[in-house]
Amino acid sequence: MTTAFFESHSNVVKPYALMDLDDTLFQTQRKIDAWDLPTANTENLICATVNKQGEPLSFMTQRQAAFFNWLLTSTELIVVTARDRDEIKRVKLPFNSWQVLTHGAIILTSDGELFDKWQQHIYNKLKPLQDKLSRLSELFAKHSQNANSHLRFTPHVDIFNNEKLTIYLAIKHAQKDHQALIKLAAQLPTLIRDFEQDFYVHVNANNLAILPHAIHKRHAVQFLLDNHLDHERPSFGFGDSLADLPFLQLLDWYGMPNHGQLHGQLDTK
Repeated sequence: MTTAFFESHSNVVKPYALMDLDDTLFQTQRKIDAWDLPTANTENLICATVNKQGEPLSFMTQRQAAFFNWLLTSTELIVVTARDRDEIKRVKLPFNSWQVLTHGAIILTSDGELFDKWQQHIYNKLKPLQDKLSRLSELFAKHSQNANSHLRFTPHVDIFNNEKLTIYLAIKHAQKDHQALIKLAAQLPTLIRDFEQDFYVHVNANNLAILPHAIHKRHAVQFLLDNHLDHERPSFGFGDSLADLPFLQLLDWYGMPNHGQLHGQLDTK
């Protein structure tokens, strides 16, 4: 057997880059300041997302913009995000491949269309949990209306088989009290029967999400890798959250920005 040595050639195969968005490729001004990101002078920031009123909300630094431009030209960029179909429309960046949205509940094709096979799969998983999600929604909606409540509750819904289903529940704290959300997460299993059998909880910064076990970025990415991505092409990805790690570990290589939840868990300085 003869061992070949590496020789470069021009027939470059583009790898797949599976990328989280918020706090990985861009972030709010508040986080830019908190993380003291380089190349983030105000006059050099590039708007990446807008709020519901169309006003700039999140920004890329010059380094992040250069990284994103390299991804666009050198890879097939696949979005993997917690953002839902409405929220992704407020991201003002070009995407032209698969998009994994709403923590993995939604897959869009390169044409921006819902991927029917995945929609049916998720429908079958979500439909039996609607009663429990409704009870949780009623509980938190009632609590958030209390004058003394600092919780801001949002149910995330979408259409599956022409039926509106609740996918997961999101909670924020009005004063951005992370410890209050941590405390709430610990109490959740006592609120509804068999909670941990059906749901898991993810907390990152001022975001608490109550998700069915069937809804996870890893499940959607595994589905794409097994059925729709070329096994001969390499893959890599980046994410900032502990919730990103399971999907990143499916790839050939993965990493994280030098800020955020995942970096904080590994930071030994």
